[in-house]
Amino acid sequence: MTLQDTGFLEVRNIEALYGSAILAVRDVSLTVGKGKIVALLGANGAGKTTTLKAVSNLLGPERGHVSKGTILWRGIPVGALSASRLVAQGVVQVLEGRHCFAQLTVEENILSGGYVRKPGRAELARSLEQVYAWFPRLKEKRKVKAGLTSGGEQQMVAIGRALMTRPRLVLLDEPSMGLAPIIVQEIFEIIRTLNTQAGVSFLLAEQNANLALRYADHAYILENGRVALSGTAEELRRREDVHDFYLGGAPASRPN
Repeated sequence: MTLQDTGFLEVRNIEALYGSAILAVRDVSLTVGKGKIVALLGANGAGKTTTLKAVSNLLGPERGHVSKGTILWRGIPVGALSASRLVAQGVVQVLEGRHCFAQLTVEENILSGGYVRKPGRAELARSLEQVYAWFPRLKEKRKVKAGLTSGGEQQMVAIGRALMTRPRLVLLDEPSMGLAPIIVQEIFEIIRTLNTQAGVSFLLAEQNANLALRYADHAYILENGRVALSGTAEELRRREDVHDFYLGGAPASRPN
């Protein structure tokens, strides 16, 4: 399954409110280019999740709304598309906390992502086998109820389910949260594989800046709902203030 993308994501000076009064994101601008991994970094409450939900059009009257600015996906305003239509256009979000269907098997969870495209049986089977090629562990657990698998396996299920939509851009919210370091490393290696081999672009919100900057091409650091710093991952890794405040003073190197 080779995924192509001829466009890009552009967020221009957005402002997002929770309810009618709480300003969660203010004047945020960012770009995700074709075939790129972009990290959205910052502490809990910095506005990362709100930004992702604004991009995927998952904000609403009760959960918040974009009150200012523009979000374009391949030149089309996201506000003109429903969340389901945006998925059909190639943008899918993996929510924080994984959100698997606990009583369904691993395979049933993954397959549920494929029905968005209404594929034929043969195409669905091919997509499933491709997901298993990327996540061999899931094939071993395919008949196990998702609620009985580990946190890392549930994260893989959630990503695999998203990949069944054949996305051009995947929005990942805190993929490392609550997982052991060795599992986090495995998941980020899979993200890099999906990026380099399948051409999937990623916008990932992550508190673990040290890890994210090892895999990202570009990064934006949010503070109190604003972009405090941005640049290539290499540039940010070399900045002393980024090391002091976000990387614990230790240099971060990119994997070979």
